Amino acid sequence: MKSKVLFDELSKLLTEQLNPNASRIDELSPLEIARLINEEDKKVALAVEKELPQIAKAMELVADAFRKGGRLIYVGAGTSGRLGILDASECPPTFGAKPSQVQGIIAGGKKAVFKSVEGAEDDERGAIKDFKRIRLNARDVVCGISASKRTPFVIGALRYARKIGAKTIFLASNPDVKEKATVVIRTLVGPEVIMGSTRMKAGTSHKMVLNMISTGAMILCGKTFGNMMIDLHPTNQKLIERAKRIFMLATGDDYESAEAHLKKAGGKLKTALVMRLAGVSRKEAEARLKKANGFAKRAIAGD
Repeated sequence: MKSKVLFDELSKLLTEQLNPNASRIDELSPLEIARLINEEDKKVALAVEKELPQIAKAMELVADAFRKGGRLIYVGAGTSGRLGILDASECPPTFGAKPSQVQGIIAGGKKAVFKSVEGAEDDERGAIKDFKRIRLNARDVVCGISASKRTPFVIGALRYARKIGAKTIFLASNPDVKEKATVVIRTLVGPEVIMGSTRMKAGTSHKMVLNMISTGAMILCGKTFGNMMIDLHPTNQKLIERAKRIFMLATGDDYESAEAHLKKAGGKLKTALVMRLAGVSRKEAEARLKKANGFAKRAIAGD
C-alpha cells in the first residue's frame, strides 16, 4: 500500500511527466538531440527569473547569518547533494571564506559524492547525525535541495533545522510545496528531456540558484570590489597572478607595484588595495577594514 501511495505521488510530479517535445528523441541524430536539449535548456533561466524575489530573500537571509557568525548548510541527495557540495567547496578559494562557513551534506555521506548510495535519500533522520557533528545552531541557515519537493532526507533535515531555530531555504522544481521554510524557491522548468532525469533542467536551475545565493550573500558581506573578488586566497600560482591583475585593474598600477603592495600586505589583496588607494600603512588598512566590516570601498573612504 505504501508503495502504491508513493507511485501515485511520483506520477503527479511535474518533474516526472513525459516531455512531448522529446517523445521521439531516440530516433534523432546526434545534432538533433543536441538541439532539442539546448531548446529545453533555454527554459531554465526563465524559470529562475520568476523566482528572483525569493532568491533575493535567500541572499539576505544567508548574509545576515554570516554577519552573526552563522553558516550556510546545503542538504540534498544525489545530484542535489553534489550541487550543494560543489557550491560550498568553491567559496573558500573565491571569497576567502572559512571551509566551515558554507558546507554541503549529502545523503549517504562522502562516498555518495562519487557513487550512488541506494536508499540513503529515504532516511528522514539521516541528516541529523551530520547536523550534530557540525553543531548546527539557531544562527545557521539550512538550504534543502530537492527537485521533487519530497525527498525524505531533505524534509527531515528542514524539520530538524526549524526545531532548533535555524532559518531554512527550500529549493525545489515542483509547484505546491507543502513543506514549511523561511524561504521557498520553486524553479518550474517543466518535464525533463529524459523523464525524471532531474540532473538536467532541474539540476541546472538549482546550480544557478545556489550560485546566486552564495555569491549574493558574499557580495553583501563585502567580499568584492566592484565585480572583482578581493578576498580570494592566493593558494596557487594562478590565484597569485589573479590577485596581481585585480590589484592592477583596481588601481591602474603596473605589475611591479602590484607585486610590491601584495608583499607588504602579507598577500592579502583587500588590505593591499586599501593601503594603496587610501595611502595608509598595513596596520591602518586593517583597522579601517575592521571598522568598515570588511567593505573595501568604505575602508578607503574612511567611513
